[in-house]
Amino acid sequence: MNKALVASIALLAAATTQVAHAQSSVTLYGVIDTGIDYISNQAGHKSWSEQSGNVSTSRWGLKGTEDLGGGLSAIFTLENGFSVNSGTFSNGGDEFGRQAFVGLNSRDFGQVTLGRQYDELVNFIAPLSATGSGFGGNIADHPYDNDNLANNTRMNNSVMYRSRNYNGLVFGGGYAFSNSSTGFNQNSAYTAGAKYDYQGLSLAAAYFQANNGGTTTGGALSGSATGATSDKDAMMVAGRQRTYGAAIHYVIGAAEAGFVFTRTSLTDPRDLNHGGNYVALVGNSMTFNNYELNGRYALTPALHLGGSYTFTQGHFDGATGGLSPKWNQFMLQADYALSRRTDVYLEGTYQKVSGGGNQAAFTAGVFNLAASANDKQAVVTVGIRHKF
Repeated sequence: MNKALVASIALLAAATTQVAHAQSSVTLYGVIDTGIDYISNQAGHKSWSEQSGNVSTSRWGLKGTEDLGGGLSAIFTLENGFSVNSGTFSNGGDEFGRQAFVGLNSRDFGQVTLGRQYDELVNFIAPLSATGSGFGGNIADHPYDNDNLANNTRMNNSVMYRSRNYNGLVFGGGYAFSNSSTGFNQNSAYTAGAKYDYQGLSLAAAYFQANNGGTTTGGALSGSATGATSDKDAMMVAGRQRTYGAAIHYVIGAAEAGFVFTRTSLTDPRDLNHGGNYVALVGNSMTFNNYELNGRYALTPALHLGGSYTFTQGHFDGATGGLSPKWNQFMLQADYALSRRTDVYLEGTYQKVSGGGNQAAFTAGVFNLAASANDKQAVVTVGIRHKF
């Protein structure tokens, strides 16, 4: 065979291989976040501690895509949460407890994914809030993370749809199966939401419902993880949970501001995860109305100052009468970027509760730190975060 022809074939094969590699990719990514916390009251005592994930939950993950041609691609994400301080898994010890899904993405029609995934309040509302995926992160979460904006609860066995972007409008929804042979609707869930972006303005709305989510009763974990929501990461356990929310956010120059409203209603409430421990409730219903105002300003390209105020109005219809607890929470943050991927932060949160009666569940409690023994708790943290 002609040497020139052999060389041409070799070059063509090499080029084809490079194109094939270019059409498929797997990315390793993650966040490592830890800091030193001062807590004014933990079970009646002041304390200093090192805490992982004050702002962003420490995690690592793999995400990939394969081009199938014609604008269609296969996609997947596997994401693990962990503690920087101890090296242990979070999310109940699950290997990929944060996310685990696979699906297809169409350039023209959107994407469909199956697995363990977030609901649409996390996807559409939380980015416009100060908590969760917002700038204030975990220690700015609303009481008990009752609206899941700090994304503590996931949907197992879920099928999710996400539309393509229609000139700033994106919408989606999904259903999570109970995987039970005896009750299709027992421990099932569904969600829907939408977001619209126009220049500096963002608007979002979303809904989530869990039916008989989890089997925790009286503060005792059953360990069930087969349904749509599992006891390992459920912040609330009830016969039925409904949460809906709306948010508006506006960016102008170096400043941004937003307002978030969410409402969660529980039928047959059984437990609240308060400071990392389940506290039993005995009653007919409970509601939370959360009103959050947040703002942030870039003092320099590297230094950002931000804050939020959240008022949470609750009502508990208990077995022996009604209670109307109220939470006032303030958060301030200074964040300084050392580089594109590394920043240091100083953040403080103060929470005050009133109207909680003698219910142990209604003392003050910031994030998943041990709850206060009274109606007040202040947390100040200084930390470092690295993204890769």
